[in-house]
Amino acid sequence: MWMWIAAAAAAAGLWCRSWYERKTFTTEVYELKSEKLKRDRTFVFLTDLHDNCFGPHQRRLIAAIDRVRPDGVLIGGDMMVVKKRADIDAALFFVKELAKRYPVYYGNGNHEIRMNRDRGRYGDSYDRYTAELRRAGVRYLSDESAEACEDIRISGLNIDQRFYRKFTPVSMEPDYIAGKLGKADERRYQILLAHSPRFLSAYAEWGADLTLAGHYHGGTIWLPFLGGLMTPQFEFFQKCCAGLLEEKGRFMVAGRGLGTHSVNIRLNNPSQLVVIKLKAE
Repeated sequence: MWMWIAAAAAAAGLWCRSWYERKTFTTEVYELKSEKLKRDRTFVFLTDLHDNCFGPHQRRLIAAIDRVRPDGVLIGGDMMVVKKRADIDAALFFVKELAKRYPVYYGNGNHEIRMNRDRGRYGDSYDRYTAELRRAGVRYLSDESAEACEDIRISGLNIDQRFYRKFTPVSMEPDYIAGKLGKADERRYQILLAHSPRFLSAYAEWGADLTLAGHYHGGTIWLPFLGGLMTPQFEFFQKCCAGLLEEKGRFMVAGRGLGTHSVNIRLNNPSQLVVIKLKAE
């Protein structure tokens, strides 16, 4: 009997800890240098909010971004949950509030792409979502690029559904990204918003100086010495679950995200607000 009581107490403790990590967030800073940059800049990167709420009207999250005072906000997708239905109102309100304060650059995640692809289920939700954000001044980068300033170019890659399939991971073809976005900008500092962190080699080969990804939610449960436990594709202990990674002098930040959806668990893996400090070398 005592064993069952102890097990129930442990389960309750883990549930409370998981709830706490889902409803609070850490602010983590990554600093990168490049000779392409003419002056220092700071960006905030948001990904995988999945309708999670940090205070009324995202008050705590907006306040944390305001404290950073970024030159722009970069969004890596999956700001809402698109499953049985697509409720876009909360995400619309939040992103439009950010656009009142900062330049916002938005790249699609697999949930936005699902909303666009399955119009039989979700109707015109994607069109309404993107149209409202564009009217609010958001640079919505659906397989598009934008010159953020004279020395920074930002591109948003739509990753096809076949790259998100469970249990059967596939490789990204060498010309896949160029076929969607054209060539990377070799003169400017090239930032790529690519939702899945699995394809760092392809992003680096294309020419992204910095790729910003999410999708893996930090591996759901972070284990010491082993890393993130599980990806949405049910792959285990992938090195790219979270943090700063490098390949051939090019970098990727895999954000742990700000929310969860199907597996509503976070353990040793709090929600994360990412700050990118770019330094002119």
